[in-house]
Amino acid sequence: MSDTKPRLNLPFVGISTFGKRPHVGDWDALDADIAVLGAPFDAGTQFRAGARFGPRAIREASTLFSFGLGGAYDHEDDCTYLPETVRIVDLGDADIVHTDTATSHANIRDGVDTILRAGAFPVVLGGDHSVNIPCIDAFEGNGDIHVLQIDAHLDFVDERHGVRNGHGNCLRRAAEKPYVTGLTQVGIRNVSSTARDGYEAARAMGSDILSVRQARALGPQEVIARIPIGARVYVTIDIDGFCPSIAPGTGTPSHGGFLYYEVLEMLQALARRHEVVGIDLVEVAPDYDPGGVTATLAAQVLLNFLGFVFHARQTTP
Repeated sequence: MSDTKPRLNLPFVGISTFGKRPHVGDWDALDADIAVLGAPFDAGTQFRAGARFGPRAIREASTLFSFGLGGAYDHEDDCTYLPETVRIVDLGDADIVHTDTATSHANIRDGVDTILRAGAFPVVLGGDHSVNIPCIDAFEGNGDIHVLQIDAHLDFVDERHGVRNGHGNCLRRAAEKPYVTGLTQVGIRNVSSTARDGYEAARAMGSDILSVRQARALGPQEVIARIPIGARVYVTIDIDGFCPSIAPGTGTPSHGGFLYYEVLEMLQALARRHEVVGIDLVEVAPDYDPGGVTATLAAQVLLNFLGFVFHARQTTP
């Protein structure tokens, strides 16, 4: 085959980096607008494990949306998202040490620290929701942030049987940070992982809590309008925030969750109204996802959201 003939590079060909974008193994050489980091850690789970394989599944699913570098034209919005001028790279995974939460979390934080120092936008693929703890830790010294959580569970347990850094503690740990100015927790419903005193503590520490039904009654625009004007927003999405009818591949499914466009419209409104500084998407467990639909949903949400964020940055005066 001629060296000058371009490769078609279809989604099922080659290495499954995120969106089939370049892999950067030397983190010190990071030079990009968006950097994707896998955090394949699930020792923080309390029920069904398996989210350690989430980053690999999301990457593979993301190849479906990798048709060249010309970007993705959206006829509804009449614009092209993620053109080749938006440089996306995949850093691979943070090193995980089995059963060692402290070391694994430290390695995840180091990855996010590297991304922020390089001036790139961090995208972290979980892993269980405890990986949000080192992600938020990495923002220390990088200005105030507001956290938008989309999730079925409040994740505001302070300590349970001595555990303070599991997937049920992460938003409590975030709220304790002096640079986290508030939380907007959306999708919280039914029998939760957090007792009543946790809800009371969350509200006392600046949290705005909305169930799926409350969010639907408000509508996506009004949900996002509750976030203070001028806030720099970090987004954490637990895939169980979606209804398990479209996202069965997770360790703690909860019926009555969001559908795709409900979340997408909130994220688009957020990108238009606020500076978004990073995202993690967690709790994809492919062993419970026989059709691969959960990983595909995760990849599609991430790529669309990144498109919204960087389109807003390019069009803001």
